[in-house]
Amino acid sequence: MEKFLGCETNYEQADIVIFGAPFDSTTSFRPGTRFASRTMRAESFGLETYSPYLDADMEDQKVCDDGDLELCFGDPKSALDAIEEKTAQILKDHKLPVMIGGEHLVTLGALRAAHSKHSDLHIIHFDAHTDLRNDYLGATLSHATVLRRAWDLVGDGRIFQFGIRSGERVEFEWAKDHVHLQKFDFMGLEDVIMSLQGKPIYFTLDLDVLDPSVFPGTGTPEPGGVNFLQLLEAVRKVCKLDIVACDINELCPVYDQSGVSTAVALKIMRELLLELSIKNK
Repeated sequence: MEKFLGCETNYEQADIVIFGAPFDSTTSFRPGTRFASRTMRAESFGLETYSPYLDADMEDQKVCDDGDLELCFGDPKSALDAIEEKTAQILKDHKLPVMIGGEHLVTLGALRAAHSKHSDLHIIHFDAHTDLRNDYLGATLSHATVLRRAWDLVGDGRIFQFGIRSGERVEFEWAKDHVHLQKFDFMGLEDVIMSLQGKPIYFTLDLDVLDPSVFPGTGTPEPGGVNFLQLLEAVRKVCKLDIVACDINELCPVYDQSGVSTAVALKIMRELLLELSIKNK
């Protein structure tokens, strides 16, 4: 099996386990995120294992790429159950799960497993979209409802959203009473990080938080996003927390004709993995 660059450690010896969740059945605009994990693996060999940002190398880390799950394409519930089972096993083995989506709904499966182990779980969410609808066209399991379903688990005051610049008016109104929502950028992130010291964190990174001029290869591009260095700095700050599970999602390779979006996703992924590895040593 082709592996993500530098993630050659076997499962038993690994501290971090990557797996892919190739699912995009509830995508409401442009499908194709199910191809993200395999594209990232294939294209990762254009990326150096060494990070000049951190003076660290993937070859020195204990990271296992455990491949992609085989998910039922047309059944969100079945897919989420499989993701939850996989994440729970990794957590049971005292390793850190890092999932590559897929559409953003896949987060819910991994989040359920993390919440089962950590009842006081908090969520940090980077995204262009609120994802707080109670349903989308009658469906309660959708990429547009994933953070509302997350709230069903963790409750008020435990979800921290950044970069948000798209959603229904009712979502923004609902957010005022139930979650912490920062529009457009990462302002206030450092204060949130200070307040979450010592608490278990699920970190979910929707790559469309980036401006489409930086990251055009996504299913629902939203102008007005952050740039690469802003995201990189924010990711590095979040990784100082007690991350118990995380995901990176919404790369849509079929809309990435130049390959630049995949390159951006890969570099963010490398820096994320290195930060988490260094933190857990």
